[in-house]
Amino acid sequence: MFTAYKNLPNNSRVWIYQSDREFNNKEVELIKEESEDFINQWTRHGDDLKGSFTIKYNHFLVLAVDESYNNISGCSIDSSVRFIQQLQNKLQLDLINKMNISFKDNNNINILKLSDFQRFIKEEKITPETIVFNNMINTKYGFENNWEVSIMQSWHKRFFVKVE
Repeated sequence: MFTAYKNLPNNSRVWIYQSDREFNNKEVELIKEESEDFINQWTRHGDDLKGSFTIKYNHFLVLAVDESYNNISGCSIDSSVRFIQQLQNKLQLDLINKMNISFKDNNNINILKLSDFQRFIKEEKITPETIVFNNMINTKYGFENNWEVSIMQSWHKRFFVKVE
């Protein structure tokens, strides 16, 4: 059962899917339509799930479920992953690669392979103040308040090597 993202409680569970490239306007419309359709039929053992989605910076698709309405199950999570895989195939992009790291450079969103991210840190192209996206966040509150943070406030700090 689809509901507006803003109407979900802060403890709603979220899954953040990062694209390896920016969505174009046509793709954003398709993602919105297909995400709403998926959420409207998303169930847990036959019971409706109350969910939503949001798209951020034309790079991130966030699925969300209000678990105070109905808890999500492993099968329900599996069906959402299948939905994401179908979307990937249709749009010819990668939404599941956890080895890509995203960060902001002014208003630009950059996606790098982990090895390139580490190299950028060593070359000081990325600083401790660089804003990164913590896609490991799993609640709406965390997403709204702790998703975009400096490297030193995220799990990414383990890659930061201070060059003397």
